[in-house]
Amino acid sequence: MPIRWVLVRDPAGEFEPQALLCTDLAADPVEVLTWFVRRWSVEVTFAEVRRHLGVETQRQWSDKAIARTTPALLGLFSLVTVWADEALKVGWKPRCAAWYVKSHPTFSDALAAVRARLWSASFEMFRHDQDNVKIPRALLNRLTEAACFPA
Repeated sequence: MPIRWVLVRDPAGEFEPQALLCTDLAADPVEVLTWFVRRWSVEVTFAEVRRHLGVETQRQWSDKAIARTTPALLGLFSLVTVWADEALKVGWKPRCAAWYVKSHPTFSDALAAVRARLWSASFEMFRHDQDNVKIPRALLNRLTEAACFPA
């Protein structure tokens, strides 16, 4: 099969040259490079879905299990992303260490923000507008935040 290849070189010499291969012989080299760059977001999405939601794990040993769970988990990924985007719009900032400031949240941050939002709403149902139920509100908030982030 004929293959069009595009050689990409870094003028600064910081990265090794890389060949991009394409079966569309009429594709423009810039178009091939654009397709390669777009693919990165898809790769990251699948890596995050594997890491945090369990796609392609031992829980999915049969074709039927894969056919059932993978679309649902990708849908869950989409929902978490949309909910985290809404949280960003109202001022939520990703949790970060003192020595590392994040400019954008990771999927782990987004998942933690959604957990915190859901858990806080669940706890509110039982509070009846009291400052103290069994533990002080400030302690409950700190415990909820700590529990939302994976170890």
